[in-house]
Amino acid sequence: GIGCFSKEAYEFADFLSESGQTLWQILPLGHTGYGDSPYQAFSAFAGNPYMIDLCTLKDEGLLTEEELKNAPQRENTGKVNYSEQYEKRYPLLRKAYERSNFKDNENYKKFYRENEYWLSDYSLFMAIKQNFGGRMWLEWPDDIKYGKSKDEYAKRLEREVEFWNFVQFKFWEEWNRLKSYCNSKGIEIIGDIPIYVSMDSSDVWANPHLFELNDDLSPRFVAGCPPDGFSPQGQLWGNPIYKWGNHIKHGFQWWIQRIKHTLTLCDILRIDHFRGFESYYSIPASSQNAIGGNWEKAPGRELFDAVKNALPHATIIAEDLGFITNEVRELLRHTGFAGIKVLEFAFDKRDGGSSADYLPHNYPANCVAYTGTHDNEPLRAWFDSLDGKAIQKIREYIGDMHAPHDEMYKKLMWELLKSPANTVIIPLWDVLGLGNEARINTPGVADGNWSWRFSSDKLTDEIKNMMRNMTQDSGRNTKNL
Repeated sequence: GIGCFSKEAYEFADFLSESGQTLWQILPLGHTGYGDSPYQAFSAFAGNPYMIDLCTLKDEGLLTEEELKNAPQRENTGKVNYSEQYEKRYPLLRKAYERSNFKDNENYKKFYRENEYWLSDYSLFMAIKQNFGGRMWLEWPDDIKYGKSKDEYAKRLEREVEFWNFVQFKFWEEWNRLKSYCNSKGIEIIGDIPIYVSMDSSDVWANPHLFELNDDLSPRFVAGCPPDGFSPQGQLWGNPIYKWGNHIKHGFQWWIQRIKHTLTLCDILRIDHFRGFESYYSIPASSQNAIGGNWEKAPGRELFDAVKNALPHATIIAEDLGFITNEVRELLRHTGFAGIKVLEFAFDKRDGGSSADYLPHNYPANCVAYTGTHDNEPLRAWFDSLDGKAIQKIREYIGDMHAPHDEMYKKLMWELLKSPANTVIIPLWDVLGLGNEARINTPGVADGNWSWRFSSDKLTDEIKNMMRNMTQDSGRNTKNL
């Protein structure tokens, strides 16, 4: 009922390889909480239990064929049914846990040793959350809300803590197997690290000193974006703001650990909302929208200097979109990270006026170019939504006034591939020429996101040949990032 680390994922890797692709960008792999957003997870380190392949657990003798009949089922709606995932997947994972002797596994012992610095807090956090009926940690009794009784709860909930250790071990084991397969096919994984963490996370509960919190541990300020052409009231994300002074005091150790950990799961790292590391938009926690926020300075230069010193070989992409200032541009230049360019922004006045910076022929070499990101409309739907003047401008730009309307998304993809950008990423919904039925996220809208699924029958030989030919004809059959 959801994309996971199953045989279909390996078949997709085969498809990418046969299509001449060398990079696969994914959304964050975190353990999603309420709302199912990969940018609102219960931990900045833990993996999503929904992605564990139940058939693999059956092959390992931890589940039976009969039990798999109770697994979430594939539906022909093109959407993930998250409530069914929550209700049906965990009972099966618990059965697998009960039958496993994973604690005697040498690979598990290695996994635990290398990840104990976050895993012990996460598993205890999830066990306590389960004990209190899933309640947010601010609603827990004071003794554990303030972390005073951790040892007592760890002892009392030992089996539940072990279950979450098992879940993370299986996630780690299955993902690393899939990643190794991709790498063997010449495909590198571009991972994603959200700038913020969820308030309801083990990160905030276990490290309250790293966040701007009140004495009762509720957030003083929350994150978001100011009003713009897409969102007149701005975006109120609700994540707690970092207490940057304490991060500096501790040598940015939490950030270094987080980035290092994520780079064990991927080959290249995209850092979300990069401009927030130069200045971040801070909104009083009591606000109903993002209109009354303020920009505050962040120690981006010091942070990334520390990251580069600790992880000198890390390849990082900076998602430098949004309200960009000269200070943000200078931070990007200082880091040397590849920035991001989005084709749709070149022609869409809703983003502030058809910026020439986003026209493909103006891209610098050191950037990653996209038709659109997970926050944008699919290219075909976006083109259909434009007025006649914008469509004429696009036709004039590509030099084709008579191409069929339904073929224009391919023409735009080709313009991107011809650009000077070292790297081009085209989301699958654009490769397939899909409309808004495939939109995966609408910023500022709380419900209905992150649920789009494609079916394998969409990956036809025609699509494979188109991808391979466009890649070869544009000279992009080797990596430059």
